[in-house]
Amino acid sequence: MSIFLWVTRRVGGLSVLTLVALLSTSLYLEWSTGRQKIQKPQDDFQAPSYASDTTTPIGNGGRWTLTFAYYSLLIHIMVLMFPVRACLAVGNLTHGVKAVSRNRSLQRFKYGQTRRLSFMSLASDETLTSSHASNSSSSDAGDSDMIESVTDVDYDQDKVIHAIIVPNYKEDVDGLRETLDVLASHPQARLSYDVYLAMETRESGAEIKASGLVSEYIKKFRFIHFTMHPSDIPGEAPGKGSNAAWAARKLSERYSIEERRDVIITGIDADSHLSSNYTALITNMHLEHPQLAQTTLYSAPILFDRNAHLVPTVVRVADILWCAAGLSGLYACSSIRPPTSVYSLPLELVDRVGGWDSDPEAIGEDLHMYLKCFFALNGNLTSRTVLSPVSQTSVCSGQKGHRGLVADIRARYAQAMRHMWGALDSGYAMRQLVKLWKNRKTTVHSYRPLHTTLNAETDYLPHPDEKMEERKAENGIFSDVTHGDVSSPDWIRIFYLFHRLFEAHFLPTHMMLLVIASSIYTCIAADKPDNLHIAWTFTFTNYLRIISFGGTAVYLMLYEGYHATGASLRLAEMTAAGLAEHMVFSFRKFPANLVDYAVSPLVAPLFGCVPALQAQFSHFYTQELVYAVSAKPEVVGRVRAKSVDGGEFLSV
Repeated sequence: MSIFLWVTRRVGGLSVLTLVALLSTSLYLEWSTGRQKIQKPQDDFQAPSYASDTTTPIGNGGRWTLTFAYYSLLIHIMVLMFPVRACLAVGNLTHGVKAVSRNRSLQRFKYGQTRRLSFMSLASDETLTSSHASNSSSSDAGDSDMIESVTDVDYDQDKVIHAIIVPNYKEDVDGLRETLDVLASHPQARLSYDVYLAMETRESGAEIKASGLVSEYIKKFRFIHFTMHPSDIPGEAPGKGSNAAWAARKLSERYSIEERRDVIITGIDADSHLSSNYTALITNMHLEHPQLAQTTLYSAPILFDRNAHLVPTVVRVADILWCAAGLSGLYACSSIRPPTSVYSLPLELVDRVGGWDSDPEAIGEDLHMYLKCFFALNGNLTSRTVLSPVSQTSVCSGQKGHRGLVADIRARYAQAMRHMWGALDSGYAMRQLVKLWKNRKTTVHSYRPLHTTLNAETDYLPHPDEKMEERKAENGIFSDVTHGDVSSPDWIRIFYLFHRLFEAHFLPTHMMLLVIASSIYTCIAADKPDNLHIAWTFTFTNYLRIISFGGTAVYLMLYEGYHATGASLRLAEMTAAGLAEHMVFSFRKFPANLVDYAVSPLVAPLFGCVPALQAQFSHFYTQELVYAVSAKPEVVGRVRAKSVDGGEFLSV
């Protein structure tokens, strides 16, 4: 193992140790010099007096303390930026989701009653303006307003296939049925949904369970099948990423070279509920921007609206703040939009990057896949926001009383550890950046369908030349090779990406250490002169912390509207589908939700700073995390989804 590889895999822990060394040195020097005494200089004509043995404190930590003070200021500014972005994003998303729900053209589009739909897209301005003139006007307008218009341009929306992967392990069969019922209730299901139940061989009875579900839903979708992920593949780590990687490789075999351009893979959790708007919006964006369709990743906001009222307050607030982390990049004009749990991307892009990674570093498969696509395209990945919240379930042990409280908190902490284990992706991004720099002059990237690729890094593929097509026609060798253009690196986006990674993986632990160190420093330096002129930084950071807490409170207030909008729309859609009776819907109520505001300062360190610190130090001796399925509530009953016609949905 090279030194660079060793360092990047432990970069989070090394950054903490470096910061601790800086703070310890600064505080020690400040404390020790504060005890030193110097004798005041005597006047030449003044008799020496032992009474003048009074002392004044001198000395300080010098550059150490200066670095400490100004780094603390920088971190506090970055901390303040997070709630500001979260507030901006949740406001944009609430407005956008409401606009989509009122767009009657979208409802007609889902039933094939229109030719084309123009709607609001929160895609970045940079990305949209890079498209060709044929579609730039509609794209640019989409960032700011909802346009309900139908053009006269014909296309076949049914040619877009949504391959939906449902990775699961020891999931309750009724919970899987509920997820499939929701998908089956979509008007597009029979025409464009290919569903793949990604099962694990290490689960006893998984094949029987999957076979039963396939036979039960075979007439509900365009296609439904299951895959069995082996448990003995060398170098793989058990989890959602490795399961999705195996399923993607298997489903790749079903689609020809011609079909692949219009196959969009969506990865969801076993308990994720998608609105029918989700795939309708992606279909339209895919067809509306054909020049960028093969380099686009679609991210969706998440919403914990299923059992939030049944879990302890600290668990509920932890989920709300986790929503903030996911939403904070989905605002209009953002060029960096990492997905959270649920996302979609074209099969051709999956081919291009060699599919999902399945090693221990890829346990956070959503961010890891985003990074893999981002660097494969030299930072020119197109990111679009799907204005359709994905309904999620909060972890819940099902126990009552104080035992249930402890069990739920432990389950949520384990989930937070899994989230924070993703700090390994910062090291992965650093290695990808070095690789990008070495290959920055490359203009063409060759790739083959995922199922024919053994190793995307080492497989030989011919470089395109004038005789390439002739050789393909003559002998068929490499006839499935595709050559994609590679744009020059977008260094501005790459800078923004590393800012977001720092915010996600380094900021929680660094902020906690700096707050503690700042408190100690103010006590040590209380009676000392401000020789370094840095006292203002500590005063200013105190105000920044107060403003940041205020920003979090504003986010929680804005979240109320986002939650109410998403939960109400899901209730309306499930009622129309005949599924609402046996489902649980969580609505937030005043003044009961004021408790959430009060405990938020406790939740952030408990489920953010502490698990991040534990994960980063754990990386010094292992990169493997024992993947445990989060405890989820049981589904108490189910009903069949009834068919819904366009008229019913238009009334939603």
